[in-house]
Amino acid sequence: MGVNSSDRPDGYRPEPTKQAAVAPTAATPIPSPDQEQRHHDVCLPPHMTTLQKLKKRLAEVFFPDDPLHRFKNQTGPRKLLLGLQFVFPVFQWASQYDLALLRSDAVSGLTIASLAIPQGISYAKLANLPPIVGLYSSFVPPLIYALLGSSKHLAVGPVSIASLVMGSMLSEEISPTHDPILYLKLAFTSTFFAGLFQASLGLLRLGFIIDFLSKATLVGFTAGAAIIVSLQQLKGLLGIVHFTGKMQFVPVMSSVFHQRDEWKWQTIVMGFSFLLFLLTARHISMKRPKLFWVSAAAPLTSVMISTILVFCLKSKLHGVSVIGHLPKGLNPPSANMLNFSASYLGLAIKTGIITGILSLTEGIAVGRTFAAMKNYQVDGNKEMMAIGLMNIAGSCSSCYVTTGSFSRSAVNYNAGARTAVSNIIMAAAVLVTLLFLMPLFYYTPNVILAAIIITAVIGLIDYQAAVRLWKVDKLDFMACLCSFLGVLFISVPLGLAIAVGVSIFKVLLHVTRPNTLVMGNLPGTHVYQNIRRYRQALRVPSFLILAVESPIYFANCTYLQERVMRCIREEEEWIQENGGSMLKCIILDMTAVTAIDTSGIEFVSELRKTLEKRSIQLVLVNPAGSVMEKLHQSEVLEAFGVNGVYLTVSDAVSDISALWKSEA
Repeated sequence: MGVNSSDRPDGYRPEPTKQAAVAPTAATPIPSPDQEQRHHDVCLPPHMTTLQKLKKRLAEVFFPDDPLHRFKNQTGPRKLLLGLQFVFPVFQWASQYDLALLRSDAVSGLTIASLAIPQGISYAKLANLPPIVGLYSSFVPPLIYALLGSSKHLAVGPVSIASLVMGSMLSEEISPTHDPILYLKLAFTSTFFAGLFQASLGLLRLGFIIDFLSKATLVGFTAGAAIIVSLQQLKGLLGIVHFTGKMQFVPVMSSVFHQRDEWKWQTIVMGFSFLLFLLTARHISMKRPKLFWVSAAAPLTSVMISTILVFCLKSKLHGVSVIGHLPKGLNPPSANMLNFSASYLGLAIKTGIITGILSLTEGIAVGRTFAAMKNYQVDGNKEMMAIGLMNIAGSCSSCYVTTGSFSRSAVNYNAGARTAVSNIIMAAAVLVTLLFLMPLFYYTPNVILAAIIITAVIGLIDYQAAVRLWKVDKLDFMACLCSFLGVLFISVPLGLAIAVGVSIFKVLLHVTRPNTLVMGNLPGTHVYQNIRRYRQALRVPSFLILAVESPIYFANCTYLQERVMRCIREEEEWIQENGGSMLKCIILDMTAVTAIDTSGIEFVSELRKTLEKRSIQLVLVNPAGSVMEKLHQSEVLEAFGVNGVYLTVSDAVSDISALWKSEA
């Protein structure tokens, strides 16, 4: 059964093939006497010009969701409204907003504000920034996200991972204590580049770049980062003054034990007491989701109680370090602090891109998680634009990298948030704090901030996910382990780079070493399956049926050539040992071959020539449309003849068996 292209304008018209019944054997299907075996032709895809192919391919790469479909067949005013809704998702729900929605959003907004205020101060300390910057970062970005974001439940603000990475990367070259002004400028500049990178991904629809951070990579990275963050907080929990600025496991633990003379018992007692309180509150909320407010209120409660204790007992707790003075007022402009000097530009860009990728990955993942729970869609490209623009604006208003926080978003979801207005309510609460409540934080002990950070990041250690990776995919587990150990013992950015490298190696391994299966017939059917997977599948006499489960590219052609010849050798050895029929035909099932390049076409042609010298026929089965077209355009199919290409393996076996029978 050959290729049917009678309708093609290029005149490709192979001769029709004969229909014949299959010779009944123990391994091939036996049709009933009154049932004629139907064979189907393999057709070429519809003719397209090169420009049409390029346009279609670009649309599939950059516009898989067809974002402009809503504008079709719409009038001018309607298109304007749809355009506003497309750019500003707030227009989609603002017209239907009512008092009931406001009531739900107000409760959830105030609830996450109680968590955002202490976390903002804590995460700023984690990034080696002034605590007030953490509060600034919880005011401006949420307002921008409320206008541009597509998630109803994402709570925006500083997050632990981005804070850790920024702090570790910048402090490797600039000391936050010796040169705090330059450090602050580079933090704002890195935030600017993070936002520019994120917005560019959304504008150019290049979000697939962040897909290189696989789930396995992130599991190991976040676990390693969580341990490093927790160990860094031993400085605050133990009251150590002179502590290492390095972020690796060995230097941190060495610094802890070498500075034993700086340990303060007052700080230790207070720190571990409140840490126990916070962990207990978190455990209660995890066991009883309806009591989510216990965990949400615990950080602010700890801050209030510890501040009162230090204020009332400052004469006895003089060894406990406190935050000190925090300036009141709105975010001061910081556009003039962006540092684009050549000496630090590379550091700012590198830090911005890495923190941008991590924060973008976390924000989109969190948004999609809660969207799936409420059965609505989150547009990934809109999220990239929203997060990117809010970071660009944040860098000009004394904010550092922000994104959607999992802990605050979970509280927001459980508190009953209905729209992004909850972010506006939270920002309003932070505004009130910035304008009027800053002096109240003067006596807040730093040890409480350390306890809050440990409680927040300890949930990032997902050992159950690591166990699942080990059970399901050992290579994914290796990527997870490399990421974990790299962050723990080398550095945060290098650990992440190693993990991404392992993930890319996994992809290359699958491309360069594709599966090649030997197929057999399931008795009494026209179905052919892997003989190692289906023990009842039988070899077809004189046929070797192979299936390739990968595109055929230059990277795997040599391997496939060697693999096919090895399968032929093993099949001939099996025939010799079992007294089977001589091998006369190789059927190459190309159902899973989704693409082919010129090297792949050359592989097919050379394989046919090699087998022809050994008096073995090569037959192709069910090439994909693009594969079929390239084989035809290269004129390789002409050498295969009339009985060279079939739609199904069953067609090939029955037709060629009948041809052999007629020739005999």
